[in-house]
Amino acid sequence: MTPDRLGVAELRQALAARDVSSVELTKHLLARITAHHELGAFLHVDAQGALQAAASADMRRARGDGSPLLGIPLAHKDVFVTADAPTTAGSKMLAGYASPFDATVVARLRQSGAISLGKLNCDEFAMGSANENSAYGPVRNPWDRARVPGGSSGGSAAAVAARLVPAATGTDTGGSIRQPASFTGTTGIKPTYGVCSRYGIIAFASSLDQAGVLARSAEDCALLLSAMGGHDARDATSAERPPQDYAAPLAQGQAGASASRPLQGLRIGLPREFFPATLSPDVEGAVRAALAELEKLGATLLDVSLPRTELSIPVYYIIAPAEASSNLSRYDGVRYGHRTAQPADLLEMYRQTRAEGFGPEVKRRIMIGTYVLSHGYYDAYYLQAQKLRRMIADDFQRCFKDCDVIAGPVAPSVAWKIGEQGDDPVKAYLADIFTLPGSLAGLPGMSVPAGFGEQRMPVGLQLIGNYFDEARLLQTAHALQQATDWHRAVPPGV
Repeated sequence: MTPDRLGVAELRQALAARDVSSVELTKHLLARITAHHELGAFLHVDAQGALQAAASADMRRARGDGSPLLGIPLAHKDVFVTADAPTTAGSKMLAGYASPFDATVVARLRQSGAISLGKLNCDEFAMGSANENSAYGPVRNPWDRARVPGGSSGGSAAAVAARLVPAATGTDTGGSIRQPASFTGTTGIKPTYGVCSRYGIIAFASSLDQAGVLARSAEDCALLLSAMGGHDARDATSAERPPQDYAAPLAQGQAGASASRPLQGLRIGLPREFFPATLSPDVEGAVRAALAELEKLGATLLDVSLPRTELSIPVYYIIAPAEASSNLSRYDGVRYGHRTAQPADLLEMYRQTRAEGFGPEVKRRIMIGTYVLSHGYYDAYYLQAQKLRRMIADDFQRCFKDCDVIAGPVAPSVAWKIGEQGDDPVKAYLADIFTLPGSLAGLPGMSVPAGFGEQRMPVGLQLIGNYFDEARLLQTAHALQQATDWHRAVPPGV
């Protein structure tokens, strides 16, 4: 088996057994990145830096270094600032920007021995559900290059699905890890808000943005999340919790469960609002089949209700643009980033810089956010949205009195064709209906491969846990992946 077919856990074993060196692995993946450039997954490839880091990793291993991710190549979504590669957030506004430091997540993965191959394409400033909003061109879905990979972490998802990297970082504000994971047949986790530091992540909506992982399996996600998480004093929203080892308890299953039924005693809630009449039949069929597998593993399925699910769309698209309008006000052509050429005066410089530097979707969200925060509308829109956000979070807590995990589809359909929703942004917003509630509540969520829908396009099963219950989500996903092989499916032509 070629090394690109191995996940993080398998590569750790292969490197430890000296079946492959980090240099050999890195060269192999760099060649694949070049061969599959048409996917548009990478914005920057650091071949020289990666090979130097790989050679260093091999020498460290020879000296007995046992760092958990030593010699494992990966790549970062281009909203994580990196000292050795440009960071653009998929925007002309930051073309050529070089950060003087690494984001905390990047630094921690380096410390664990991981090697960065480069930066991955994403929707501009992480605003989008299809990765069509990047200033540097769309990313294509490896399963069907005429379709989107999901967004905003579409480059991360496509790179993992196409076996260009075994894992990648991503960020999830309203579903930007889970939805692309679903559309590309990869495994993705957004941890509880505050588990991973936001220091060094280019901000979209600060009360929602959270770093996470896209990889082949729950085990791979657990290995990376263990390295990434933990308190960071430089991030005021970082949870004051020590780093967790999410990989160690994966095989334990539920307390008192048997080896053949590792999920015995696990209560899985199915919100009726996650299975509306408008849900695509192929998606529902795949999700129901995955739920049946969880039942075979001992889990009990319960009907629950999240009555404010539909309200999550207007709530999110008030709060997130409001925060974006504030965060993106710093891009004014004065301090860093794009500056228009030869403006007539200061006001003209501001106006033209932002008009030239931002794309249509970013401009749309800035205008919406500025409007809902303006005098006379703050109370009517923003304040009301914050009240509803609390009520959505309360709905989840009522559900968790009766169940341990909440499950359902990630998206209402499989990936759509590139350009199909270009004239109707609201239609794309509606695709986030099942991921937004968990994001607004700050809960951990996963997308786990659950088979295929129409035209053999991947479908993801969403798992949502209570606060800081990432270990249970990963255990549930791991048990499912031990019993099925959906996560091992490879796109045609890769």
